Amino acid sequence: MKYEVILFDVDDTLLDFSISEKRALHRAFLEFGLPTGVKDYEASYQEISKVLWRELEQGLTNLSELGVERFKRLFLKHELEIHAEVFSGVYLGYLSKEIHLIQGAMEVCENLADCRLAIITNGFTDVQTSRIGGSPLSNTFEHIIISQEAGFQKPAKGIFDYAFSKLQITDKAKVLIVGDSLTSDIQGGIDYGIDTCWFNPHQKENNLGIKPTYEICKLIDLMQVVENI
Repeated sequence: MKYEVILFDVDDTLLDFSISEKRALHRAFLEFGLPTGVKDYEASYQEISKVLWRELEQGLTNLSELGVERFKRLFLKHELEIHAEVFSGVYLGYLSKEIHLIQGAMEVCENLADCRLAIITNGFTDVQTSRIGGSPLSNTFEHIIISQEAGFQKPAKGIFDYAFSKLQITDKAKVLIVGDSLTSDIQGGIDYGIDTCWFNPHQKENNLGIKPTYEICKLIDLMQVVENI
């Protein structure tokens, strides 16, 4: 087997972040007296959040700032008198309890038992630890590398250095990273010199000029990638 270590992204790779985010947002808005908050403000929130996450990948902001700033901008835009930092804390608390596996995640991890499996994710340590730890995958991974703890976020080289140090990896040729984000997971892997597998369930067009080693639209297809090699 060519790959001895598989590095998995978490959100929208192993766990369905879209469902988790929407449910956590709804519960937070409900707590602040806005039962239709998701319906009214989700589109704006997604636009704002997308910009800030891209800035995070580019090293233009940090995770703590992002967590509050996205709500600060949202509430300013819609003239809502809500304390952004307080709302962020409530939202993250609910998010940490939202656990929804991507179809095939359990089966893939079970079938890759001969490989060393690890997580490499951008996000808040408490939230990601809680979600992974509360999932059926809790005892699956040798290490869980989270950007807030590592001090670097994908695609930065630093988070890969941190992961390789934790896992004591010396041969990049034996490592594969699997993730849904071209700009984070795939670009990070390419820049670090490891093979990449783009999980693209919605078959999005790749017009970024970022070329993964492999592309799959179902998580279970990862088995073909690993076994065929």
